[in-house]
Amino acid sequence: MVKKALIDNKDAFRMRRFALTTLRNFGMGKRSIEERIQEEAQFLVEEFSKTEGKLFDPTFLLGCAVSNIICSVVFGKRFSYKDERFLSLLKNITGTLRFMNSIWGMIFFYFHGLLRHIPGPHQKGIQHLTDIKAFIQERVNKSMSTLNPDSTRHFIDCFLVKMQQDQQNPASEFHNKNLVGSTMNLFFAGTETTSTTLRYGFLTLLKYPQIQAKIQDEIDHVIGDRCPSAEDSTKMPYTEAVIYEIQRFSDIIPTGLPHCTTEDVSFGGYTIPKGTDVFPLLTTVLKDPEQFPEPELFSPDRFLDDKGAVKRHAALLPFSAGRRICPGEGLARMELFLFLTTLLQKFTLTTVVPTDDIDLRPEFSSTGHLPRYYKMSAVPRH
Repeated sequence: MVKKALIDNKDAFRMRRFALTTLRNFGMGKRSIEERIQEEAQFLVEEFSKTEGKLFDPTFLLGCAVSNIICSVVFGKRFSYKDERFLSLLKNITGTLRFMNSIWGMIFFYFHGLLRHIPGPHQKGIQHLTDIKAFIQERVNKSMSTLNPDSTRHFIDCFLVKMQQDQQNPASEFHNKNLVGSTMNLFFAGTETTSTTLRYGFLTLLKYPQIQAKIQDEIDHVIGDRCPSAEDSTKMPYTEAVIYEIQRFSDIIPTGLPHCTTEDVSFGGYTIPKGTDVFPLLTTVLKDPEQFPEPELFSPDRFLDDKGAVKRHAALLPFSAGRRICPGEGLARMELFLFLTTLLQKFTLTTVVPTDDIDLRPEFSSTGHLPRYYKMSAVPRH
């Protein structure tokens, strides 16, 4: 719905290609994306430490940390977890996603042209989107006033430079509406999915403390007390296997994101007309018993060979597949590894709920799988 509402279909491919290229190039001067994640992971450690081993809901802190990575890429800065404008942005992102997962959101998806002019509960969802647009536009205006085309600082700068280069082309897809729409898509794709995957992962580790202990043993052996780096993942097969299994098991976007056919397609004896919305139904692969025996069981060993090395599986498609795979896949994988290892290096996650009573089944949702509400304790290891 966000893509349809914010960016015209004819521009979607160009916007995706631009976003992918920009993300790939974002070593961004003196600070790489990895360094940004490492820095944010340390802020997250500080916040976990403040809980002093007491029970807390990790949703807010994880949302702040993951969203700050997108903020650093898009705006060139991170925000304090107490910054009111930042908290308002997170509130509106959460509100929009809840609206999209509601019955009214599904109705609005199909009749948005009509319903946007009619009073009703859906207007609150529309207001969340309006507020996010206003926040982004504010940052765009600030970037325009300080833009140096020879020294781009972040995604918005890069887009503004393209706008300047194409200003004599009335058919250019690089205009303010697509800038705001692309930025919003990055926030939605890069905030909720990764933070939800981490929340699901933490809940799973609470249920299976022996798996958490094995990850910590690998952290102690490979990383020790230094700051975890993305390169460490190549030496930590069990941790990688756990992350793969978290992504497969959580299956947070079972229907996948809607795509659109660009031409008539013949498939399975049927003709799919040009312009048809197509949902890839990722859950049919991630939970396919022929690909993953006993798919309802959480088993990292399915991604390890008989020598303990990581075994990649062609059916592991949490980011979709093909030419329209999620452009932020590399960023998300790095975030999952660095946030998980940094936190488990410093803390052991515990709960007062007996492991047998921890329910890993997702909450009901019309479009996504969300972990059930829980609280946990972060007990310092050293």
